Amino acid sequence: MEDTIAVYGAYGHTGKFIVAALSKQGYNLLLSGRDQEKLILLNKEYPQFKIKLADINNPKTLDEAFSGAKIIINCAGPYLDTAEPIIQSALRLKAHYIDLSAEQKAVLDVFEQFSEQAKLAKTLIIPAAAFYGGLGDLLSTAITQNWNQIDEINIYIGLDSWHPTKGTRLTGDRNHYTRLTLKDNSLQDLQPGLPINWDFKNPIGIKEVVALPLSEIITISRHLNVNTINTYLSQNSLDDLRNKETPEPKPVDEKNRSSQNFCIEVVATKNNNKRTIIAQGQDIYAVTAPLVVETVNRIVSGKTKKTGVTTIGEVFDAVDFLQSLNEDDITVSTVQETELT
Repeated sequence: MEDTIAVYGAYGHTGKFIVAALSKQGYNLLLSGRDQEKLILLNKEYPQFKIKLADINNPKTLDEAFSGAKIIINCAGPYLDTAEPIIQSALRLKAHYIDLSAEQKAVLDVFEQFSEQAKLAKTLIIPAAAFYGGLGDLLSTAITQNWNQIDEINIYIGLDSWHPTKGTRLTGDRNHYTRLTLKDNSLQDLQPGLPINWDFKNPIGIKEVVALPLSEIITISRHLNVNTINTYLSQNSLDDLRNKETPEPKPVDEKNRSSQNFCIEVVATKNNNKRTIIAQGQDIYAVTAPLVVETVNRIVSGKTKKTGVTTIGEVFDAVDFLQSLNEDDITVSTVQETELT
């Protein structure tokens, strides 16, 4: 394909998954980041692509690195630090922007700071197009299709383990803001609550889950008319994350995925109706790559509903998007609808 895609933080753990997936699709890539040595090492794996050193504190280097790119993918967290300067560069260059942010404050800032500029520039700015944020947004949008008002969306995320990357730990240290949830159709500070048990079925099983809202609260609430959104994460995965001795993920297959399994179950209610959808797969970092690749494919082919700051649930046909994903990357159940008693 002739379209050039710039990947910032290309040598990071998730960035490498995205580079590999886009390369297989035939895209011409610009590999960029802050670390020259890591870029050179990555370039040995992909000698067909140019590498460009760029510093988020130096706008000129960003513009030079991304010049000629149709889309810029920001894989370098913490997004509280990297999103704003890279979006500014994308707007100057009239390029589209995608990132992987799970940070609520970062996503909220993008909507509040860049919505008008992006709309005027007819540019797409899509934050949180990843496992956290994007996938929950897609699933929630898909199951509430034809509902113009939703009472409640509950998102249950179960991991059999969480081996965090250095980037995840760095983001956690940087993200000290109060977590937000949606209640009475407005963003509110998360209130402490008791854990509950949730059956994720095989291979995750029954896990204790706790309320832990991430960027999907922001993305979903921006385009769905929903009164309440809750996100729950399995306690065992949080224990892994908080344990400084937990090792980083190790590849176990030909796709370099770790052995970790995940399950996301989304339950939406409206009046006496309940709809449920389940997504399962392997490796929360690796599964971000097919989400990003499908986002890129749809931008390039013009399958978008709007410009400006948006989400993958809003700007694309969510049902079609999910159906297009390879089952080896992620399996998505059919929507189950029942009446509440």
